[in-house]
Amino acid sequence: MVSLIKTRSRPSLANFDELLIWAFIGLLAIGLVMVYSSSIATAEASRFTGNNPSYYLMRHGVFILVGVIAGLFVFQVPVQMWQNFAMPLFLIGGVMLVLVLIPHIGKEVNGSRRWLSLWIINLQPSELMKLFAVLYAADFTVRKGNVGHLFTKSFLPMFAVMAVVGSLLLLEPDMGAFVVIFSIAFCTLWLGGFNLKVFILLLMALPVAFAALIVSSPYRMQRVIGFMDPWADAYGKGYQLSHSLIAFGRGEWLGVGLGASVEKLFYLPEAHTDFLMAVIAEELGLVGVTAVLALFALVVVRAFQIGRHAAFLERNYSALVAQGIGIWIGVQAMINIGVNMGVLPTKGLTLPFLSFGGSGIVVNCIAAAVLLRVDYENRRVARGMPV
Repeated sequence: MVSLIKTRSRPSLANFDELLIWAFIGLLAIGLVMVYSSSIATAEASRFTGNNPSYYLMRHGVFILVGVIAGLFVFQVPVQMWQNFAMPLFLIGGVMLVLVLIPHIGKEVNGSRRWLSLWIINLQPSELMKLFAVLYAADFTVRKGNVGHLFTKSFLPMFAVMAVVGSLLLLEPDMGAFVVIFSIAFCTLWLGGFNLKVFILLLMALPVAFAALIVSSPYRMQRVIGFMDPWADAYGKGYQLSHSLIAFGRGEWLGVGLGASVEKLFYLPEAHTDFLMAVIAEELGLVGVTAVLALFALVVVRAFQIGRHAAFLERNYSALVAQGIGIWIGVQAMINIGVNMGVLPTKGLTLPFLSFGGSGIVVNCIAAAVLLRVDYENRRVARGMPV
């Protein structure tokens, strides 16, 4: 009898979304292979890497391993605990964004101050802030649900908080993270049923605000000009984008073959990070790009389905967390791929689960674990079992 009870208490595959798990595994696996393929030449020619062609492969593999282990631990945390600590975590994220801007504490790379040096690794607070924004925005929306129709008590406080966070991100500068975090916050308010008139005003005001941001910064203005016509200055402002477009053109239907990219051979900057999709397009062609898009679409659709299931079970915070993660992954992937294809201005934003980068990969794995935990709890609640 005791053994029978123990057997029944063990988690079974029925408690997990196997399709979603395989989608995450697929993205991580493709990322590992393509990071290696896109970085071999760069690593072999760099003294920083000790001329080791496998340098980025090994580091990326370690980041994935750390991310998976962190995800396994995070999966054990009930969603209710994330709600209890949503505000403190968000405040910690804000403090880290301030620390990044302090000389000798924040580390500057390529003109941007986005990292905190932890000796062994560099921590990028904006990546953690994306997760904290999901948790905080969901908590805020649930707490303010009964006053969602009041502008001063619902929309304005969130706007003020996000304006502070956005200002800190723009000072780094990290326009990509700024867009993702704002998308998470305001889409969460929308999904939480806040006043429709507020969002109509927001849609009218956002283009003006973004235009002001672009005009006020020569750095951002140059990026927009380069994006609109990269061939006008193909060896200057449009260099990176023009080579990305060449990579997409060379890939055609089936690609030139894994490892056979020419653009990764010192032509395309940041080939293993921000412009990994261009290498995927060149080596694996339209088929490879479509496979990656299908995996991202699957993750986003399942995130919203999990959120809808949680809402049906009256688990409103869990619902908004799941959908917030879907918004985060979907918006960031869309921006990165849009930049690679030349339909959006160039931003320093990685491709979730695929691009090289310690903080990004680890936080993506943690977000995946939180999403799977929401689904796990949904299934148990639906069966009348404790979470």
